[in-house]
Amino acid sequence: MSRQTPPCFKTTLPSGLTVLVETLPYVRSVALGYYLRSGSAVESEEHGGASHFLEHLVFKGTERRNTQEIAQVIDILGGDVDAFTGKEYTSFYAHVLDEQLDTALDLLTEIVTSPRFTPDDVEMERGVILEEIKMVEDTPDDLVHEIFVTAFWPDHPLGRPILGTEETIGRLQREKIIEHYEETFQPSNVIFAASGNVKPEDVLPTAQLA
Repeated sequence: MSRQTPPCFKTTLPSGLTVLVETLPYVRSVALGYYLRSGSAVESEEHGGASHFLEHLVFKGTERRNTQEIAQVIDILGGDVDAFTGKEYTSFYAHVLDEQLDTALDLLTEIVTSPRFTPDDVEMERGVILEEIKMVEDTPDDLVHEIFVTAFWPDHPLGRPILGTEETIGRLQREKIIEHYEETFQPSNVIFAASGNVKPEDVLPTAQLA
């Protein structure tokens, strides 16, 4: 006997945040995340890589937690907490046991809504990203992909590398990163989605704070 299609819940909060919840009561895990309707394609050529830079920085510290404390929470969760940047969207997500939902939701909401962006964090992650760019140049399949995309979308934001270039990352200032965050990390530009052993009432109180 096949299971009935599980109910899906959707609402838009007064802040503009869209919330999607798929309840799967027969599992013991939850996948959840904030999905930003913005990626490298919204960046100017001068500030290429700003979205990916932000993805790194939100994990470096918040108003309540420093880098070490964030790492400790991730270790305690014992699941998967990560992020990625694409051309047109950025994701901050977690896969955890259902009993860890509250902790994972609290952490994700905090890093998305209150990152600290200290000058030291910016400079540290600048070095990390420059190393990532060099790694792409040393990885044949990644390099071929970047060459293809650049040729397919010449003179268009979709053709630019998500990581940015050594030149754009080298000159990207903290003030511009904060400006990019304030422009794009708006509730109306974000979708929160959760699927698994989770109900709307489990996430709405925290999502309303985002």
